[in-house]
Amino acid sequence: MARTKRWVWKDQGKGFTEVRISSWKYFGDFIYQEMQDYNSYIWRGQRCDDWKLESTLDRLIRKENVPARKIFKYRSNHLEQFKFAARGRRGINPPLLEDENDWWALGQHHGLATPLLDWTSSPFVAAFFAFMEIEEHQTPQRTIYALHKPSVESRAKRIAREINLDRKEKIRAANESGKKLGILQLTLLETEAKADIQFIRPLSDENQRLVNQGGLFTRGPSEGTLDTWIQKNHDQEDLGQTLIKIHVPNRDRDNCLRNLNRMNINHLSLFPDLYGASMFSNLTSEIDRY
Repeated sequence: MARTKRWVWKDQGKGFTEVRISSWKYFGDFIYQEMQDYNSYIWRGQRCDDWKLESTLDRLIRKENVPARKIFKYRSNHLEQFKFAARGRRGINPPLLEDENDWWALGQHHGLATPLLDWTSSPFVAAFFAFMEIEEHQTPQRTIYALHKPSVESRAKRIAREINLDRKEKIRAANESGKKLGILQLTLLETEAKADIQFIRPLSDENQRLVNQGGLFTRGPSEGTLDTWIQKNHDQEDLGQTLIKIHVPNRDRDNCLRNLNRMNINHLSLFPDLYGASMFSNLTSEIDRY
C-alpha cells in the first residue's frame, strides 16, 4: 500500500498555490525542506481555511452594508472615535503617534476593528495563531499563509506609478486641447495615488506584543481582499509563489500546541501581560501534558 504523501503542492494559478500537509508532524519538515531558504516570506495563521484575507474593519463594513461612497468617512470616524476613547489610557507620557497607521496598529492589538492584517516573520508563530483557539464553526483544516512581501510590495508600487502617470497624461492632454476640467475631476487627477497594499512595521515600543510576535501589518487593498488582489494583479511569470496557502488538519491541534509550547511559542512568550498568563493557564488545563 502506498504511503500517504507528507504534503502536496497544487498551483492554482495567478500567483496562488495551495499546500496540503497530511499531519502537523510534517509541518516543520515542510518549512525546513521547502521554505528554509526563502526569508522574504511573511506568515499569517487563520483558524478556518475558508476565511479570506480580510481585515476586521472590512468585515464590519460589509456586515453593516456601508455604501461605497461612505466607506472613507466611516473609517475616518471609527479611528477618530478610538483616538478620543484612548485619551488617558496609554500610561504616563505615551509616545506621540502622528501617522494614521500607527494609531491603527495600536488599536489592532487591543481589539479595535482596523483595516490591518497581522503577519509575523515566523511560520511557527503563525501556526500558533492558527491553532490557539477553537472556532464555533471550525473547518476540518487550519490555514497558515506565506506571503512573498517583495513581490506584492513592488507590484503595488508599480501599479500606483502607472496610475499617477496616467493622471498626469490626462491633465496634459486636457491642457493641450483646451478642455476645461471640472474642479472635482481636476482634484482627483492631481491627487497622488498611493500603493494599494502597504506594509507597516511600527517603530513604537508601546506594544510589547508586536515585538514578541515578530509582527508587522498589511493594509489594503481598497476594494476586495488581499488574496483576490494578488490573483487579479499577478505577473505572467509568477509561478504561484506570491501567496502560498498551507492547510494543516484541525485534528492535530493538541499536538501542534504541545509542540509549539516546547519551542517556547505560547501565550506567555507572545502576550507578555496578564492576558497571556490567563490564556496559558487555560490551555494548560485544557490540553493534556501541555
